[in-house]
Amino acid sequence: MSETTHAFRVGLISDTHGLLRPEARIALTGSDAIIHAGDIGSREVLDALRAIAPVIAVRGNNDHGDWADELPLGVRVEFGRIGIFVIHDLALLALDAHVQVDVVVSGHSHQPKCERRGKMLYVNPGSAGPRRFRLPMTVGRLEVAGGDVEATILPLDIRASGGKPS
Repeated sequence: MSETTHAFRVGLISDTHGLLRPEARIALTGSDAIIHAGDIGSREVLDALRAIAPVIAVRGNNDHGDWADELPLGVRVEFGRIGIFVIHDLALLALDAHVQVDVVVSGHSHQPKCERRGKMLYVNPGSAGPRRFRLPMTVGRLEVAGGDVEATILPLDIRASGGKPS
């Protein structure tokens, strides 16, 4: 990554279902922006994330009410020369051929994943909300510099706080 290129640290979170764990807040601190890939659960979660960094959010299948109606189902954003498309359920992804994106961020499955398919990077930060089955509690991060992007999944150590939400 070039020193002369402005780098962006983009925090990724999904499937909070109304619960923003203190460990998730800590992991997202220092982000230039935060992407929430849906199933947010409440306006309060968005407000708490906005206290950390500007938030880009999409509506998930469990997001209902006036606050949720204001959110798009999908959105394209750019950091540096990297185009990112955000959608909750990857199965609903239908990109037009003219839409240029390098990364797709989704949620819904609660399963964290970073995967390259050809030139496209697909990232699901997993779930940072209530535990589902035995899936890990995670968030993610994109490091963007110019036309380069790297994704990381960050496990949340909820044992440190006894797993209690704030």
